[in-house]
Amino acid sequence: MPVHRRTFRLLLAGAVTLALGLVSPPAGASPGQAASGPAAVARARVAADQLMSSYEPNKAWFPSSWWNSAVALQTIGDYMQRTGDRRYLPQLDNTFEKDKGAFPAGYLSGDELLGNFTSRAIDDSEWWGLTWVQAYDLTKNPKYLDMAVKIAEYVEGYWDPSTCGGGVWWNGERTYKNAVTNGLWIRLTAELHNRMPHDTRWLGRAQEGWNWFTNSGMINSAGLVNDGLKDNCQSNGDTVWSYNQGLAIGAGLELWRATHDPKLLTAVRRLADAAIAPGGLVTDGVLTEYCDAPGRTCDDNGKQFKGIFMRYWTDLADTTHDSRYADFVAQQAATIWDNDRDASDRLGERWSGQTPNVFDWRTQASALSALLAAVPATPPVRSLSATTDPALPVVMPSAGTHVKVTVDVQATGPVGERITANVQAAAPSGWTVTPARSTVTLTTRGNAVPVHSAVQLDVTIPAGAADGTHSVTATVTSGPLLSYSTRSDILIAHKADFDTGTAAETPWLYDADGSQSNGVQNRFADGNSYFVYRFPFPADASSASVVLTIDNEFVVQLSGDGKTWTTVATETNQYHDGQNKADRTFDLTPYLGAGKAGYVRIADSFPNDGWGGRVYHVTATYK
Repeated sequence: MPVHRRTFRLLLAGAVTLALGLVSPPAGASPGQAASGPAAVARARVAADQLMSSYEPNKAWFPSSWWNSAVALQTIGDYMQRTGDRRYLPQLDNTFEKDKGAFPAGYLSGDELLGNFTSRAIDDSEWWGLTWVQAYDLTKNPKYLDMAVKIAEYVEGYWDPSTCGGGVWWNGERTYKNAVTNGLWIRLTAELHNRMPHDTRWLGRAQEGWNWFTNSGMINSAGLVNDGLKDNCQSNGDTVWSYNQGLAIGAGLELWRATHDPKLLTAVRRLADAAIAPGGLVTDGVLTEYCDAPGRTCDDNGKQFKGIFMRYWTDLADTTHDSRYADFVAQQAATIWDNDRDASDRLGERWSGQTPNVFDWRTQASALSALLAAVPATPPVRSLSATTDPALPVVMPSAGTHVKVTVDVQATGPVGERITANVQAAAPSGWTVTPARSTVTLTTRGNAVPVHSAVQLDVTIPAGAADGTHSVTATVTSGPLLSYSTRSDILIAHKADFDTGTAAETPWLYDADGSQSNGVQNRFADGNSYFVYRFPFPADASSASVVLTIDNEFVVQLSGDGKTWTTVATETNQYHDGQNKADRTFDLTPYLGAGKAGYVRIADSFPNDGWGGRVYHVTATYK
């Protein structure tokens, strides 16, 4: 990985935010307290930056999921529209220009892409349609709206009144009619109508879709949306997923904007009230997916469902100005910030913070939608945030160990305004951090592009520091009342011993690249993706080794500097079922020495067949 990209990713890690404006909560605000407008903007900015650190510019997506990438990019569009930040417009256009063509199955999607962001997966096509409407709203460039129309015209061909009286088929094979595809259809066509003067075509499609959907039986007697229809056109009573409920709410709202029919708002309120009523989608006040329950794990699809719900719940709160809906927004955003955020400011699958939790770009995009919901519809111009780099350093100790930590301060404000921020650092007892106090001054340029300044901290760790996590904090203040702290959680460890897909893995995961983790003991890299662990053994170590519990089609490479690699193991058989799972030990002794560390990279030995190396558990030790 090029150094500049690695640096960019690290710069985005560990963000905690300070809000600067006329109103701000004090540093000691109680957990669950709603953020002020400036704080909400800054928190969203931090989360958006973390999300975009996973964007892959060559394929112009988030590896390795096609429809999930559409939703993540749409969320970034929501972020820019909601906050005024415009830094990520080039990435939206990069995706549009690079991915609008036809591609074979397996390149960007498991399905062949037919061009214009369409495929046999009709709902995938619709997600991209909504993404390009969002891009049009941001830029007013007609090419984006034109693409959304092309996608809608493609989907229109799968509306079929000969089966179940109407509805759009879920797939090209016409085997299933379900809630997501038809909720998307109504929202997309209503959005097109509301952006195209004198349109009647798309309004008619939206009304037809809504009438069919609300009479299809998929909305059950409790007002909750089941997944789809059986072959006999009766509701299958399947799982109530939050994104289906949210899309139904969003579809009705956009159609109401087109028609101002009060019956639509009544229907939308029923759907919304059902979602937050007992037996709905909320557990102890927190939006909870079916797969969030103990003993279950959300797949890559389910990881993004709650964010889609919150996207349209935001629309609901903005449209109705109902305090109940706004209070729900505030509660979700506060819960995520207080409980579902690790030290590097990644946001997880389970918003309650219940463990085990999963963190990746999909969960980041989902939770970001909840943080955006808490941003006022008219955002404040002023905000101030602080991040630490690195946020999760690991020290395998020796005497007199030092860690360098950068505190990066970002600000927005009226053009030409000078913001002075004081930075006060603190370390555990017996540790030292220099400088303990410093000041930065930032001249703001509006809210489209935040400005930033950095403070370098030198942290000295005493010999004999206990194994475990130790926090070094930097409190950033501007004025007597505005204060917030960021931290770097330094892990002291004499060995590495962790399951993949857990929070314990994070400090050791040097470069996740395009790897994925579907729950505990399941990190894998397929195609041209890989992942790298770094073990910073002390300079006086005489020997070191790592044990990987690994299977399927793996390549294992070792390095002392993370740049020059030696291949030490390659699976030559095309295993897809884990039958070759074993503990394999690799000697890292040749890579020891001053200024070096042990780097382990896992990749795919058969990059063209869709399976790659999978690691369950990692142990690394030294003497």
